Amino acid sequence: MARTARGPVPVPSTSSRSTSEGANGTERSPAPAVPTEISDPSGTTVPPGGAPDVGAPDRREDPGGPRAAVTARPRAHVGPRVLSAAEQAERAARPTRERILDAALVSFATTGFEATSLDQLASELGVRKQTILYHFTSKPALLDAVIDQAAVELAAYLEDALERAGSGFDRIEALVRSVFRLALRRPELLGLLRESARLGPPAASRLIENLDPLVQRARAFLEAEMEMGHFRKSDARLLLFSLYSTVVGVATEVEVLRAVGIEPTLRSTAIRRRELLQFLRRALVEDDA
Repeated sequence: MARTARGPVPVPSTSSRSTSEGANGTERSPAPAVPTEISDPSGTTVPPGGAPDVGAPDRREDPGGPRAAVTARPRAHVGPRVLSAAEQAERAARPTRERILDAALVSFATTGFEATSLDQLASELGVRKQTILYHFTSKPALLDAVIDQAAVELAAYLEDALERAGSGFDRIEALVRSVFRLALRRPELLGLLRESARLGPPAASRLIENLDPLVQRARAFLEAEMEMGHFRKSDARLLLFSLYSTVVGVATEVEVLRAVGIEPTLRSTAIRRRELLQFLRRALVEDDA
């Protein structure tokens, strides 16, 4: 989630980053890589869309289960995730403007805005740099378009998950599960959230503005649950910001997890999700609710 009516901008990630030189000559930190592929012990790569659904109920937490050894790890190098032949063919058939937006989303989210060059994007897409500039007049204009498209996709994804949820804490649980699924299937979207927050205005402001309708509905939901005595009373704006930071951080901060001794396997991801839900329930739900 993002912010309330004029709430705080999501805080940047605190995980370690490599630096790159910004437009003003200062050192800026590109966003860290997020998990973008799944590998089994045999070396077989499974694209995120084909990964097991960690948003579903915990059915793989038995240490002896067949998927206990499957690990989710960040790419060893910075760049777009590995695509299957079918995905490559599908993307190649799409209009050029959409292909540019897709490639820019992945690069901004994994490499960072400053470290992404239009020459690099053009090379990856097999087009000339002038083709990109024909559709988007500058790199900042391309970032604006990427933010607009990503916000629409993210809002639609979360709205769909909430529409199928029940009431009360069930909606919080549905949201958490959807974010964990997104971290595996479309890590670029969550990576762009963090990169936009790191960049600050105008990128962060644009993202907040795009997500504002969703944020306002989330705030209204929290306030209604507090009024009915289902959730503990608190500042709904601060609570919303805390929920965003906690859920997205736990779902995506791979290097921080490694630093505290947690290897991000699929099993550990399911356990993290379960323990996060228990933590949120204790923090939000009134004892007699």
